[in-house]
Amino acid sequence: WIAIFIVIALVFITEILNSGIERLCDIVRPEYSQTIKEIKDLAAGAVLVSSVLAVIIGTLIFIF
Repeated sequence: WIAIFIVIALVFITEILNSGIERLCDIVRPEYSQTIKEIKDLAAGAVLVSSVLAVIIGTLIFIF
């Protein structure tokens, strides 16, 4: 169960960091910027990776 709680916390942490990065980017450059878009995409990608990891670990624990 500890692994489940760790990956759930990981998803929450990456989502909080993603939100912080997006807000900071909006403050630094309110107008559209390709660089800011790429930074936001990378932060969102980190959330996606942590979510996929959580699903994989959950599957390994509960199925196998």
